[in-house]
Amino acid sequence: MPLPTPATLQPASLTLNGDGTPWSAQYDDIYHSNKGALLQAEHVFLRGNGLPERWRDRSVFVVLETGFGLGHNFLATWQAWRDDPQACARLHFISVEQHPFSAEDLGRAHAMSGAPSSLSQQLRAHWPMLLPGFHRIELDGGRVVLTLLFGEAAQLLPQCVARADAIYLDGFAPQKNPDMWSPAVFAALAKLSHGGTSVATWSVSPPVLAGLAEAGFEVRKTQGFTGKHHMLTGEFRGQTNAETAAAAIPKTALVIGAGLAGTAITERLAARSWQVTLVDAQAAPAQGASGNFAGAFRPQPSRDDNLMARVTRAGFAYQLNDLATLAGHDNPARWSQCGVLHLARDAVQAGKQMQTVESQQPPADFMQWLDAESASRISGRPCAFGGWWFPRGGWISPPSLCAAHLALAARYPAAHIETRFNSYVARVEYRDQQWHAYDKDDEQIASAAHLILANAHDAHRLLGKEWLPLYSARGQVSHIPAEQFTPLDTVICGSGYLTPAIDGWHALGATFLVNDPDTGLRAEEHSENLSKLDLMLPGTGKDIDAASLGGRASLRPVTPDRLPHVGALPVQTLRTTTPLAELPREPQLWLLSGFGARGLVWGMLCAELLASQINDEPLPLERELVDAMDAARYLPRK
Repeated sequence: MPLPTPATLQPASLTLNGDGTPWSAQYDDIYHSNKGALLQAEHVFLRGNGLPERWRDRSVFVVLETGFGLGHNFLATWQAWRDDPQACARLHFISVEQHPFSAEDLGRAHAMSGAPSSLSQQLRAHWPMLLPGFHRIELDGGRVVLTLLFGEAAQLLPQCVARADAIYLDGFAPQKNPDMWSPAVFAALAKLSHGGTSVATWSVSPPVLAGLAEAGFEVRKTQGFTGKHHMLTGEFRGQTNAETAAAAIPKTALVIGAGLAGTAITERLAARSWQVTLVDAQAAPAQGASGNFAGAFRPQPSRDDNLMARVTRAGFAYQLNDLATLAGHDNPARWSQCGVLHLARDAVQAGKQMQTVESQQPPADFMQWLDAESASRISGRPCAFGGWWFPRGGWISPPSLCAAHLALAARYPAAHIETRFNSYVARVEYRDQQWHAYDKDDEQIASAAHLILANAHDAHRLLGKEWLPLYSARGQVSHIPAEQFTPLDTVICGSGYLTPAIDGWHALGATFLVNDPDTGLRAEEHSENLSKLDLMLPGTGKDIDAASLGGRASLRPVTPDRLPHVGALPVQTLRTTTPLAELPREPQLWLLSGFGARGLVWGMLCAELLASQINDEPLPLERELVDAMDAARYLPRK
């Protein structure tokens, strides 16, 4: 059976027509009016949607756009939000774009259009790699959230989970790009709308009028921009995308577990002005699997671009932005963007890796295929086979990442963070619309409206849900003294991973033993790690004495499909055919676990996903990926 063709992007390149207006050769159309992109954005999209008045005194306002293009509509909206003293506390801007520009082309276009230079610089500094799927970037201190959907609108809009307050219907002319104005797109927009959703577009094409009306929008012609006589504005009158009760529940959370998951969700909720109590049985954060002194940071591609590959790709991109944010504060995470070389184990795997790059055509700053000669040059050692090269990957110190997230959480002025260490939670109880945690003496440790279990596999004990698979996997990392190994400048991966020397030690790992609770060091597992090293770099581990090595063993939470558990816990049913989105859930009970060995690449994105779910905000990932990480996927199905 042939593999499905993974999604690839065809980026746009900046071209100007005769009068200097950005123009697309592919669609034979201009990106904006030659009278001015920002003036057009203000007249058609902001005024057409009643902005800025409609977002005033709102906690969250969501704009949904078809066709990001050169970003002028976004920059005009962002500037108007900045200039409005009564603006919403948090502005979400979701935009789909099939052919995104590079950051360099955006800069050139913005300089020509007179776009606000400081906003353009901030946008371009956070501009994502040109990879298919959803990309979330946070601007203006996290108060402006831009979610970019790179791919076809008809495919990605149905994957979007959001409630739009205003819609910017933009894109090339309907006769030039009919797919952007199709009934499928209008139907997807309707499903993302509610009774108060507004819509505006410069097009008054009869098919557009008819398509919007068929989807449930009531539109009318109004004065167009400069040379155009008319444009369309209107409201959604169809079936309402129902609101949730999230706003009525106090913004207090009890987080159990202070590893990568717990500290990440603490920071994500603090960014939204929550009160969080973080509880852990140990004396300090990052004492479990998150306590390893260094781990490899890279994505996990596949030839068929499967769920694992897509989640790790999104997590890798989001974590890069997070690391950049942390670098601007007093407590940055300790890490090195030294690159990661994933070597093939044999000629067959090398061929598959090369085919993956050839078929997906990723940008060079994300992934490259290197032959054996190039791999040998980067690793500084003879390599029998080539491999994937991730130039933006590297190693991260997990304890420092946990500490950096807690330090950042404490900096948000409207948030309140408390930590309770040396506090073993024996049981939890939901009573009087609050979750309560108790110790072994049945004394209350803390209480809050929401309970978030981020305590790895121990969450299973507190939940008592037999249907939920969440196991522990012992992993031992070996510490090799730097003097016993030829200097290494990059992370090597394959059957295991090896970091460059950090404070005099290389981290080599890791073993994987399910349901083995012992955390003592074992000489045989050091030998196993050295065998993995020899598979990656033949001959390099033969002179190292396994018995002399130090190391660390810890327990990682894993699931049968190796994807994490993120989201609200469902009420258990015997057997069900109910779609995941419609399943009844336990009141304010959330799970963030099952990261396995991928906590460094998944932790922050999964925390942002969970925080978005709890706050009823647009989700940062495709619905398909969200469902793939929903613990309810393991409920017995008919």
